[in-house]
Amino acid sequence: MWSIARTRSLQRHIEWALLSAVLLGLVAWLGTSLDRINHIVQDAGLRWVARPTPANIVIVTIDDASIAAIGRWPWRRALHAELISRISAQQPLAIGMDVLFNEEDLDYPQDDVLLADALSRSGRVVLPVLQRGHGPAADSSDLPWHTFADAAAALGHVYVAPDPDGVVRSLYLSEGPAAAPWRHFSLALQCVAEPTALPCGAREHGAQGNAWQRTDRRLIAYGGGPGHFTTYSYIDVLKGQVPPAAFQGKYVLVGAAASGLGDMFATPVSHGSRLMPGVEVVAHVLDARLSGVRLEPASPVLNAAFNLAPVAVALVVLLLAGPLAGLLTCAGLAAATLLLSLALPAWAGLQFAPAGALAGLALAYPLWSWRRLSAAAHFLRLELDRLQREGLSLRLPDGASDSRDFLEKRINAVERASRHLRDLHHFVSESLQQLPTPILVCDPQGRILLTNAAARRHLGIMHPTTTLQGESVVELLHDLVLPGTEQPLITQDTLRNRSLPRHTEARDAQDRSLLVQCSPFTDLAQAGWLLTLVDLTEMRRAQLQRDQALNFISHDIRAPNASILTLLEMQRAYPGHIDCAELVQRIERYAHKSLSMAESFVQLASAESQEYRREPVDLVALLAEAVDDLWALAKEHEATLVVTHAPEAATTLGDRGLLSRAVTNIVHNAIKFSPSGGTVRCAVLDQGEYWAVSVRDEGPGIAPEKQDQLFGPFKRLHERSHPGIAGVGLGLALVRTVVERHGGVLQVNSEVGQGAEFVLLLPVQA
Repeated sequence: MWSIARTRSLQRHIEWALLSAVLLGLVAWLGTSLDRINHIVQDAGLRWVARPTPANIVIVTIDDASIAAIGRWPWRRALHAELISRISAQQPLAIGMDVLFNEEDLDYPQDDVLLADALSRSGRVVLPVLQRGHGPAADSSDLPWHTFADAAAALGHVYVAPDPDGVVRSLYLSEGPAAAPWRHFSLALQCVAEPTALPCGAREHGAQGNAWQRTDRRLIAYGGGPGHFTTYSYIDVLKGQVPPAAFQGKYVLVGAAASGLGDMFATPVSHGSRLMPGVEVVAHVLDARLSGVRLEPASPVLNAAFNLAPVAVALVVLLLAGPLAGLLTCAGLAAATLLLSLALPAWAGLQFAPAGALAGLALAYPLWSWRRLSAAAHFLRLELDRLQREGLSLRLPDGASDSRDFLEKRINAVERASRHLRDLHHFVSESLQQLPTPILVCDPQGRILLTNAAARRHLGIMHPTTTLQGESVVELLHDLVLPGTEQPLITQDTLRNRSLPRHTEARDAQDRSLLVQCSPFTDLAQAGWLLTLVDLTEMRRAQLQRDQALNFISHDIRAPNASILTLLEMQRAYPGHIDCAELVQRIERYAHKSLSMAESFVQLASAESQEYRREPVDLVALLAEAVDDLWALAKEHEATLVVTHAPEAATTLGDRGLLSRAVTNIVHNAIKFSPSGGTVRCAVLDQGEYWAVSVRDEGPGIAPEKQDQLFGPFKRLHERSHPGIAGVGLGLALVRTVVERHGGVLQVNSEVGQGAEFVLLLPVQA
């Protein structure tokens, strides 16, 4: 037994040594290979080197405002001459014109004279130099026109060295023909401002035709993101709209920042997709030199030690400590490596490439765990084979096969748990299908994993074999919006951020009120979301009807009864004050009003809830009956009631009593709102698939913006304008309910002062 344990221990140490050798070799190789990861960390570290806005550097930008004010680029050189003169008048240390004047102006030669004179009189202007194109001429310099080059105080190159990902992180301090390379633009500015502070030497124009070379590559220690420096617009300087000492004793850089004009670079300190103008990159280089800030890449030896040390420590801990301690150590070392990579550029001016260490720490724990699990699995297999060879059955009842061996007990427990889980999964799946509430299960990205039959019915999918697995829950429930805001409830952002509310009420495109219950999965599988939809439409409708009924009882029906009681109390307190006949007449009127309102309410409730008895109904006959029944009322209102058009018969299928009540209500309303001497015109028209029962009056009419409110219960739009017209606002609500339940449509055509026409469209009987 002791020999076997020692053998396993020795094997473990050998495996650890081999893994360590392979992993440390991989880390050493990856230390300079994973540029993308290194750049992410290094760029974040550069943001820690941020410095305050320097007071000795000012940028004058050729911006969009200047383009809009002056006109399309290029501008006349007389403007540049005027700009240089205005800046020079404030005695700056140096002026960097990051604008290439590489040929004479044939259209305005006098402008070249003005610009050369301004350059000469200033004596502090540095002009840029570029490498000329590609191909045969690529080894020559693209210089300013010789007149300007002679008048300038110095020349300097403005080339920056973008990395393969297009981000500018470095530049060359020296570039140009091998015989006489150019200093960088920032060095040229320093040489003009402080000729004795640097080994500037004599000014050279560069030898043409020699091989182009770049030397002394340096990392750019950015002081901040785009817009870090004090900036003035080109047009503001020309107009004199800058402070009197804006440029005095400062380095002034002039360059393009307008959209589509000049070089724009992606930098490590750019915010989002915002690019940095080339003139601002030069300003950062100049600021770093003036501030004494220097950023150097760590040497290969130092960088290798930086990457190997944390991985070696993690491997030792994995060998000596338990799984949890090893995991925490790897995580802590990775965090420490990352923090040091971010902080060292600011503390020591050194930039490390930590990708190798991070990759090694990420691989150390899973690789070692894999080897240990493989060893455990091999051990278990050998033990099971031994048990079989010894004649022990593996198909024992639950718990009977458990021995004192820890791993064997765990294996048996896992096997039993797996069987129970399978049974439970089958039970849950079958139970889920039988639930009457729509339930959808989706992953964190919103892809459907499981739905029940109720959910498929809710989504309008009637075929039982149709599956929604793999569909997007965001698209399936896109019409589910929050009341009030009308914002979608379920979006990719709310799923990804796990910000769905646990319980909330929403409405869909079919105007259904739904209680949405969202339960996130919190197990290791990260299974996503369990969504339950509870239909509250009927409950909300019942609540609305209850509120309307309570309001009706507490206000409308109560008012006539209260009036009756008031009359009786007055009669009791002041006998004979009101004539008995008048008292009885008033009480009778109030009682009739209360009874009429109650009857209207009961009729509306019946029309909304009861089953309709369908039979053929002649709409022409119904209209004639309504006209006959209301003839006396029309005479009382001094109105004329006529039927202008009707076929011999207009048959529809419906409940005769309710249709009769609907037609009568429409005609009754028209009579009530008709003026004295007015005419109510009724008609039945054939409109193809529908019969149209039309009733038009000559009343006050209804404004178009108020017509949507006509058919709600207890809505009286003319209560203020025509208080003498009785009613409780239930008649049109009943008409709409009856027409819609018969598969028809209720229309209103009206303008203020033009009367109103109500049209009942009812299906023609097939």
